[in-house]
Amino acid sequence: MPKVQFTGQLQRFMAVPMAEAEGATVRAVLDNVLRDNARLRGYVLDEQGALRKHMTVFVNGRMLTDRAGLSDAVAPGDEVYVLQALSGG
Repeated sequence: MPKVQFTGQLQRFMAVPMAEAEGATVRAVLDNVLRDNARLRGYVLDEQGALRKHMTVFVNGRMLTDRAGLSDAVAPGDEVYVLQALSGG
């Protein structure tokens, strides 16, 4: 099963332990991880289920390409990282 890890920045605001979840796409994996955590789901995904602008997802070190549909492939054993996007100057 893919492993999902949330950045320490998110953990400052809510409990988000590392998890394992089934799924062949980022959408399926995140749906399984966020199913019982509405607060975290609302922070990561918008009302249409797309990744919020302030969030970024990496699969095995590669940035997610489909922010709206979350259709990027995930294989068993992959590592999915969910973190806040940082900006500034």
